[in-house]
Amino acid sequence: MRKPLVVALCALALAGAGVTPAVATAPTPTGADTAAGAGAGSGSATVLDVVDVVDGVAGTAADTLSGLTGPKAAAVNFAGTVSLSNCSGSVVRLPHSADDDPALVLTNGHCLESGFPAAGEVLVDRASSRSFGLLNPAGSRVATLRANRLVYATMTDTDAAVYRLGTTYAQIRSAYGIDALTLSATRPAAGAAISVVSGYWKRIYTCSVDGFAHRLKEGNWTWKDSVRYTPACDTIGGTSGSPVVDDATGKVVAVNNTGNEDGARCTVNNPCEVDANGVVTVRQGINYAQQTYPFTACFGTGSRLDLGASGCTLPKP
Repeated sequence: MRKPLVVALCALALAGAGVTPAVATAPTPTGADTAAGAGAGSGSATVLDVVDVVDGVAGTAADTLSGLTGPKAAAVNFAGTVSLSNCSGSVVRLPHSADDDPALVLTNGHCLESGFPAAGEVLVDRASSRSFGLLNPAGSRVATLRANRLVYATMTDTDAAVYRLGTTYAQIRSAYGIDALTLSATRPAAGAAISVVSGYWKRIYTCSVDGFAHRLKEGNWTWKDSVRYTPACDTIGGTSGSPVVDDATGKVVAVNNTGNEDGARCTVNNPCEVDANGVVTVRQGINYAQQTYPFTACFGTGSRLDLGASGCTLPKP
């Protein structure tokens, strides 16, 4: 999570560096500290619908300044990803989705236009008219999609938000030749090659799953079984909500959400790992994502959320 991206753009233009972390009071979990690594983290901001006007220019400038544009995995491109006013996201379908189901968009809970959900808060079935810029394989914006409902959002146990659109998967394919990304129904494996695809910056980061954090604490929030990247995925502000794609299958296995910027312990923009014994590990410069396979058990026909479905483990209101 990051400062608003208007501030981020100024910081990039002036310094060619990562976004300055926000200031927050953090909890103090018990256990021993372990420091590891160095670098800059990931996350996003809470600017509302103003940045889409300049995101293409800003992305090009950021690429030039930071030199972070990496090689793209052969099977992974921008098709089906979206740009939000403050974050990245993707049009996603469940393994059992029908073509005539309303399409869903996945991003982070902390990317909500209403601001960060509180710890323990779960939002379901809220009216929304949020817009999304649909990208083609080359990363060009080809359409504006619009939500009619915020289906689900939370920053408890995971950091995710799912919107439902007023158009179906078949209508998007017919109009723009673009298919939705499919959520994997299985947990990602350590060592798997992955791509983090940012619709906001039109950039793809490639690396591997380094492992998993039993608990990831950031400020007032705690996330379970988070994906830890190897250092090559040095994601930045605006990449929040990006789909994490398994290069071997082309399916989405996680949603990018944060990273430790400056080595602080469990504060906003500086998450820490807490193992099953309460031992705290700080990994400066390492970035994280939240697994998405739990969502596949929580949606039925018509892209309808069913938190009472067998196997659905998502937090409930």
